[in-house]
Amino acid sequence: MLQEFDHLPEGLLEKSATELHEVLDGSALIHLSGERSKPLFVSVLLHGNEITGWEAIKKVLKKYQDQRLPRALSIFIGNVAAAQHGQRCLPSQPDYNRIWKGEGDTAESVVVRQVLERMLERNVFASIDIHNNTGRNPHYACLNELKHDFLHLARLFSRTVVYFRNPDTVLSMAFADLCPSVTVECGRPSDAHGIAHAVEFIDSCLHLSELPSHALHPQDIDLFHTVAVVKVASDVQFAIADPQAELSFHADLDQLNFCELSEGTSLAEVRHGDKPLLQAWDEQKQNVAERFFAVSNGQLVTKVSLMPSMLTLQTEIIRQDCLCYLMERLPTPA
Repeated sequence: MLQEFDHLPEGLLEKSATELHEVLDGSALIHLSGERSKPLFVSVLLHGNEITGWEAIKKVLKKYQDQRLPRALSIFIGNVAAAQHGQRCLPSQPDYNRIWKGEGDTAESVVVRQVLERMLERNVFASIDIHNNTGRNPHYACLNELKHDFLHLARLFSRTVVYFRNPDTVLSMAFADLCPSVTVECGRPSDAHGIAHAVEFIDSCLHLSELPSHALHPQDIDLFHTVAVVKVASDVQFAIADPQAELSFHADLDQLNFCELSEGTSLAEVRHGDKPLLQAWDEQKQNVAERFFAVSNGQLVTKVSLMPSMLTLQTEIIRQDCLCYLMERLPTPA
């Protein structure tokens, strides 16, 4: 169940992500007062192995330990149990960033509803969900609404911004009904620059008096739209750089992230091409893999020009979550 505090539990800031279970029994929502009363909401550790958010929030709070925060701050610490073991989620758990419709009567759904109710009551100012990824990606922001205040919040983190509507069960989608809301991707968990970038972003948001409502200049942002989520079919045996595998992805696959790939770009070697290898789910939740991929001369190739993001070399992540997302460029909203 959700633990809720109006103060920092003793010793919390001295704990690493793997040690949080020593202080917290599970997910926690911590409210801290500040000069401006509408709180900034910051979510960390929805995935227990993505520690940048927790390391960043510790640095921010230590900076202000002897002074009042510029703005009230509500911190949600997500999957403490998975963080203890350095895992995205435990085998018995759902993905904590795929539960935010709050449907059903599971313990996780109850927590989601409580968090959303509390932040609605507190008139939340803006929401930031901090994540890492496992492949080579630039730091970028994601949003679910193309409103000017959302875009300004995202641009404060990075000029590279991705708009998506699927999956629709993520935290940023739920908070978009309450306030400007973004997810920020801070590179790999071991990247010190990712932590520093997240600290800078949180601190900047705490100092905002408001978010602008005017349009961004097109030259100030690189805006992309996610058109499909790509998964490996469940009955396909795959690996990275293993010629014995049914589907063997190239060892440098993640170097293709945020690159505009031409038609015919090879992604993998194929031993058997007589069954569907990939699924590509669009915003209408239709499988459109045949539009984007084909098998040619023993290679899995792109059928059209496309741009992937979040390609990873970690097979566990590919199976648990997805292979990648496919994107197209969007004009900046006027």
